[in-house]
Amino acid sequence: MQRKFRSFSNRNFGFIGGAVCLLASVMTPPAQAQVFSWTKEEMAEYTKAWTGERFADGRPKVPDSWLERAKEMSQEEVKIPSGRDGGPPNIAPYSQYDGNFKVVHPELRMAGRVVTAMYMPARADIDAIMFGKFRDKGVVLDNQWPIDQLKPGDVLVIDMYGRVDGGGIIGDNLFYYIMKATKGGGVVINGSLRDLDGISEIKMPGYVRTVTPTWFGESTLYGYNVPVRMGNVTVMPGDIALGDKEGVSFIPPSLAEKILDTADETHIHDEWTKMKFDEGKYVSTDIYSTPKTDALKKEYQEYLKKKLDELRASRAAGKK
Repeated sequence: MQRKFRSFSNRNFGFIGGAVCLLASVMTPPAQAQVFSWTKEEMAEYTKAWTGERFADGRPKVPDSWLERAKEMSQEEVKIPSGRDGGPPNIAPYSQYDGNFKVVHPELRMAGRVVTAMYMPARADIDAIMFGKFRDKGVVLDNQWPIDQLKPGDVLVIDMYGRVDGGGIIGDNLFYYIMKATKGGGVVINGSLRDLDGISEIKMPGYVRTVTPTWFGESTLYGYNVPVRMGNVTVMPGDIALGDKEGVSFIPPSLAEKILDTADETHIHDEWTKMKFDEGKYVSTDIYSTPKTDALKKEYQEYLKKKLDELRASRAAGKK
């Protein structure tokens, strides 16, 4: 069973330290109101590197086909380029990976578009104002409000500031609802969940710091679809959340296609490398990490081109 909550949480935003002022716009579209959230224009501004399709609220909407491709990747293949293409200049490619999770279903891979919810410990004077303001708009700020906004292909990323006692924000009923609403997307929680026995029977990817039998309470929803912190990673709405038995990487949508294309080449390279090892004619340094002779280099390049052409043709045919 699930219990309503009366709170919401905040983490330090790192590179957007002063952004709380920007996030505090309370919007009231016909069907909903938004808690401290970027406007459509602000969402577009802070994700302007993405030039593709967007949801109505401005959140980047990477293609479904990219999500399917991402499920074939390993965490080691998520390398965010440095400099103009990604992070700060003069550094090596940096990680968007967090592995400090209990993995609910290690056998499942996760790839979906991030929706964020940010919570902080309850504070009565602030809560009284917030709950009254949203009550006037017909919105009940309970733990189900962000969940009710989910769409197919979403992954709900919840920053519950690591809370354990009173931190069981999701149990088996809401886990099941998220599975149905997102069509198996997934959930990532910097905090706790409840009802592990029931959740273990529901086939949706889930990543959580720990589990607790305690009900959710004394925390307040402070932000929806704003940047949140997950370990040492800043997570943005619209990122691709890629999860496997190791942990979760959060891929900026503007860099996703390049990373996916590089992963294709890595898969083919690994396939060719093992194939050559199977021949029993070479020591490892002849082949790995790059072929050493001109003849082997030529053979590999021909193999790579053939396999990439086949892969692209197969994907193109699948779109018809």
